[in-house]
Amino acid sequence: MRTPAHPLVALTLAALLAAPASSAVAQGAPATAAAATQAKKASTLDDPTIVAIFDAANSWDMETGALAAKKGSTKEVRDFGRMLVRDHRAVRQQGRDLAKKLAVTPTPPGKEFALYQAHLKAMKTLRAARGKEFDRAFLEHEVAFHQAVIDAVTNQLLPATQNAELKALQVKVAPAFQAHMAAAQNLQQRLAMK
Repeated sequence: MRTPAHPLVALTLAALLAAPASSAVAQGAPATAAAATQAKKASTLDDPTIVAIFDAANSWDMETGALAAKKGSTKEVRDFGRMLVRDHRAVRQQGRDLAKKLAVTPTPPGKEFALYQAHLKAMKTLRAARGKEFDRAFLEHEVAFHQAVIDAVTNQLLPATQNAELKALQVKVAPAFQAHMAAAQNLQQRLAMK
């Protein structure tokens, strides 16, 4: 039986790529065609923004992985955290190298970016957790985080990517994100049996 997701990791694809709450619609103004057009423009993805999101997602998982490498209550959790740091560092570097090669200056979506805010909340919760509570929250976060990233890449980032090399990099690293999610799920199950 699947356990319900920890409130911390209840990420949705909409939250992952939500535009900052600066449009007229987000501020409670009547939904007009002009407001809808403005909101759509605010959430349009271009290659520099996609590069920045790719970089940030890898950096954030390196941060949670590093925390698990220190705080995990089992060797398995600590080893998984170290693996996340190693793998995401390599993938992030591939993205940075490609951005440099293509002379693309990443344009981060800003501190209002929903996934950034979710990461801050996750780190606060994980820093406060101890022992098995930490392990559980960390693994639940990793499953939800990787699923949100996989969904975003598949449904929004890949279709919006214009550069063929950037698209190829996203396709190339997708199996690693799937493998991380599966590893987190397997570790959840093994630790639940102990």
